[in-house]
Amino acid sequence: MVKSIALISVMFMITTSFKSVPLATFKDDQLRFSRVRTAYTDKERVVKARFKKSGVDFPACDILIRGFKEERELQIWAKNKNATTFTFIKTYDFCMLSGVLGPKTKEGDSQVPEGYYHIDRFNPASSYYLSLGINYPNTTDKKLSQHRNLGGDIFIHGECVSIGCIPITNPLIKELYIMCVEAKSNGQSKIPVHIYPAKLTDACWEKLMLKYADNPELIAHWENLKQGFAHFTKDKTLAKIGTSATGAYTFN
Repeated sequence: MVKSIALISVMFMITTSFKSVPLATFKDDQLRFSRVRTAYTDKERVVKARFKKSGVDFPACDILIRGFKEERELQIWAKNKNATTFTFIKTYDFCMLSGVLGPKTKEGDSQVPEGYYHIDRFNPASSYYLSLGINYPNTTDKKLSQHRNLGGDIFIHGECVSIGCIPITNPLIKELYIMCVEAKSNGQSKIPVHIYPAKLTDACWEKLMLKYADNPELIAHWENLKQGFAHFTKDKTLAKIGTSATGAYTFN
């Protein structure tokens, strides 16, 4: 009986001791890497100032990334945790762009994907300085492509090379990487990445319709993407995005 009481007391002390030690955050884990520490040293003040100017809490915010291939722009939007609408934060230029307008459909086509994705990997020791991976191919990509090997390893990264990725140079990926690390560490489980062929305004749409009139499959794909573009443009809110049985995106 005495031994049992002693054992219970020891177990209680061990449990209490573990509870008193905070678990390492995602940010803590990332800061083990020298490039991430350098990014914070070089760019944290810049990022904080940008958010303060935009009126969005940092780091307690959610991030949205929107890419436009024709304009070679990567827009960053954010919102306070208790808000529903997003606020524009900054535009980063693509350093370069491989491929042409249209979705990525197979390994080796050098295409930048088009569709609705999210960040699914952080690489703090990338061959391209720092890298943020997107979940290509997603369900829609898999349903629509006729190819067995759709490729993968699509990233937003540093340096200035591309075979289907979005490079924004080392100084700028430092800023974006900090934003995404902070968002994930503060509870944003999925950081959306929306990639479009272009800014699908009415004027741009007319030009695309004329230029690609002989490619009805491509036009149909873009018409689908335009629904999500129009929703966000109007309300600055995120629709709940899904995939239909035929592979098209759905927006609720």
